[in-house]
Amino acid sequence: MRVGRSGSVVVLAGALALGALAAPAAEAADTGVTVSNLVLNQGKPIVVGTTAEVTAESTFHVTAPSGIKVDDVSAFPLLYHGTTPAKAVNSGGIYSGYTVCGENAKRPGDCRGVLSIDPRSRLDSNNDATTWKIAVWVRVWDAKGRLKGEEFPTGFGTVQIKRAAKATVNASPEPVAKGKKLTVTGNATRADWVKHTYTGIGGKTATLQFRKAGTRDYVSVKKVTADSAGRLKTTVTASVDGYWRWTFGANSTTGGATSTADYVDVR
Repeated sequence: MRVGRSGSVVVLAGALALGALAAPAAEAADTGVTVSNLVLNQGKPIVVGTTAEVTAESTFHVTAPSGIKVDDVSAFPLLYHGTTPAKAVNSGGIYSGYTVCGENAKRPGDCRGVLSIDPRSRLDSNNDATTWKIAVWVRVWDAKGRLKGEEFPTGFGTVQIKRAAKATVNASPEPVAKGKKLTVTGNATRADWVKHTYTGIGGKTATLQFRKAGTRDYVSVKKVTADSAGRLKTTVTASVDGYWRWTFGANSTTGGATSTADYVDVR
């Protein structure tokens, strides 16, 4: 299959990275082409930060009707929300930057694609951390490269796009006398796609964990709620040498995070 007849596809402003979902076949009525076995990003949500480019892969199968060669079909997984797939192609949607069929595949109709998202230029609203619908943009071409027909089959489910999160930690004083109070602070932040920086998650509940020196497993000590700026703070009694960290889970719009560990020497 030709690579979309152009080698690459432009990612539209305000769009997001592909998520992942396996789905049943969906037929493009205007072309007769059938798309099946669509899997996006290995079944995982896409978590996007503020600077690093995120890539996601897709795999699917294309079956062309009699009289049409698979090589004359271009198919791109497409994400959209708040609109239709056809409108999303021109505004607010996202589709694969690269798709090829037959290359490094078991059969000509097996396809793979790659989507790249640069949050510094492509994400412009925190409301884009939401549920996106999945469709496929299918086009059929004639021998002279002219478009014969196109369709946007749907029914491939949905995917969640999330804002990346971070956690930091600092325990003091260091070293600390055994039996004395140790203050553990930190910050819970997440990507802001408007400001393109990380901002505090006010009211976020995080878990303080401790790992005794010489052991492998962390133990949860207590839960703490961040203030309006995402700041975390609590006190514990120092007893043995070990590592302290903050951790919190994901929700529907934001990924989870675990801080690096801060080692404290207890004397």
